[in-house]
Amino acid sequence: MTTLDDLTSSSAGPAVADVSGPSRLAAPDETISAEELQLAARNHGIPLEALRYDVTPAGLHYLLIHYDIPELDPATHTLSIGGAVDRPLTVTLADLRERPRVTRQVTLECAGNGRALLHPRPVSQPWLVEAVGNAEWTGTPLAPLLREAGIDPDVVDVVFTGADHGVERGIEQDYQRALPVADALREEVLLAYEMNGAPLLPQHGAPLRLIVPGWYGMAHVKWVHSIELRTEPFEGYQNAVAYRVRRDADDPGVPVTRIEPRALVRPPGFPDFMSRRRVLRPGPCTLDGRAWSGHAPVIAVEVTTDGGESWAPAELDPTGAGDFAWRRWRHEWVATPGRYVLGARATDASGRTQPVEQEWNRGGFANNMMQRVEVVVPAE
Repeated sequence: MTTLDDLTSSSAGPAVADVSGPSRLAAPDETISAEELQLAARNHGIPLEALRYDVTPAGLHYLLIHYDIPELDPATHTLSIGGAVDRPLTVTLADLRERPRVTRQVTLECAGNGRALLHPRPVSQPWLVEAVGNAEWTGTPLAPLLREAGIDPDVVDVVFTGADHGVERGIEQDYQRALPVADALREEVLLAYEMNGAPLLPQHGAPLRLIVPGWYGMAHVKWVHSIELRTEPFEGYQNAVAYRVRRDADDPGVPVTRIEPRALVRPPGFPDFMSRRRVLRPGPCTLDGRAWSGHAPVIAVEVTTDGGESWAPAELDPTGAGDFAWRRWRHEWVATPGRYVLGARATDASGRTQPVEQEWNRGGFANNMMQRVEVVVPAE
């Protein structure tokens, strides 16, 4: 990996680092920049009305691409497994398809979901609350492959390298993330080659990606082509610098890992084009949405119609899609003329409850504060 110190200017032209600025916070009155708008156009969240689908259609699933979508040929793509192993392996996509085949419903959420709602705003991909989706991922479990390679007893991290390449905060890199070896060996972790019963789309990691149920999206490395087992902690950019919850630039922070509990409301009624405020006719209304957590199954959802001043219990649909897929919830409400702020909060079996307000952090990560859906119920 090239470091900022390696990227010095010369008479031949500017350094690579010159194209990549440091992280920063938006000024108090600063609006979304053209660079952020460019990111928002490349990446997209789920339309909230699509929360009605148990399984998110591939084109509506949230999307984050750090660099470029690489051009890869499934017929020739290989995956290498090396490092601190007894028997390095190289396998093709055809080899992986001949191995045991597993399909899991898994909810993915971007670690930066909600970032643009923080004050001051970290300047980056400006997510509101839509960076989520729930898909059926098909592939083969990772753990048997690692065991076949023969894991050195001193291995601590398993590093996954994708084919996407770029510059971030002055550092030229392939996208790489590591998992602690115990997490990489969880039986539910997959090397996936299909999404919703079809081959992966290019933007979703074709021909091969990692699926790490329960973890935020940065761990689900797309376009993966190599796995390296290491006996020392991985200090690559995406582990040691990015995706850490820190209070300030000097804080080493703690790593972002599992998804914090969250519930979203599927907005009722119909929207204003620009503001997305909702208009709802008076009368009985079923409020519903989805809830999930990467720490433990969701066991309760509460609903508010007054911005968090009061709460009422929602009914949860039975589980059935697995511990790592979202659950539908619903609540019966009688809408009377007025203005309302709808929201929901989830509690999981580990005792974590989604907050109404969020504790700020510099990267805007793991922000699971309550969604606010403004609704106007006009008089008849």
